[in-house]
Amino acid sequence: MNASASEGPLAGRGIVITRPAHQAQPLVDLIRAAGGNPILFPVLEILDAEDLKPLHALIDRLDEFDFAIFISPNAVNKAMNLITARRALPAGLRIAAIGHGSVKELRHFGVTDAIAPSRKFDSEALLELPELQDVAGKRIVIFRGDGGRELLGDTLAARGARVEYAECYRRGKPNLDTAPLMKAWARNELHAITVTSSEGLRNLFDMIGKLGQTWLRKTPLFAPHPRIAETARELGLTAVIETGPGDEGLIAQLEQYFGGK
Repeated sequence: MNASASEGPLAGRGIVITRPAHQAQPLVDLIRAAGGNPILFPVLEILDAEDLKPLHALIDRLDEFDFAIFISPNAVNKAMNLITARRALPAGLRIAAIGHGSVKELRHFGVTDAIAPSRKFDSEALLELPELQDVAGKRIVIFRGDGGRELLGDTLAARGARVEYAECYRRGKPNLDTAPLMKAWARNELHAITVTSSEGLRNLFDMIGKLGQTWLRKTPLFAPHPRIAETARELGLTAVIETGPGDEGLIAQLEQYFGGK
């Protein structure tokens, strides 16, 4: 590490990254650039849907839809790989996404005109966009993981749209060795945790056991969405810091929090 990084605002700070391993690298790079020590502990793994037949059948009739909405970068990656293996996207299909990560992932598949919120990155923000106001009679497919919030689909249906879900992946809890994480806590080498989903936070809570939960409750936790912060407080965490959206929001708040300490 160069001298400027070692003297950065996160110098000497161990920061846990809990997002899926294949999505962690951008935040790893930002933390290292600020002098911090990223500690990888993925609390979610992204798995293929158990039965792809319904998804294949839906992809084959994409021409019936007016909008396709992608809930997450994982939804984009899983669904678009399946779509492009079977067909081209219909020319008249409008594409919408939640968040910069999903928009960026769509660009990898040649989709450059996706509708997406520019500030908040959640279902509520997407539903505020003008393009999704007058959707009476429109056919909308939502690509997502198994389960998940129903707000987006329910609201679009209430506006008169005909909504179908396409579940293109499953979320699982990894079987990880927690010993390195526990040792970092015991040695006072773990100073903060970043969490990017409520489900991931619950997985983390379950994975680390009672001793880990005791430490977790006292460790600064950085969450880029109010729902995650609310989940953290429900679990008894006492140092919950809500950040701006995305990796940029997380790193900015981490630097502000630790920069003066």
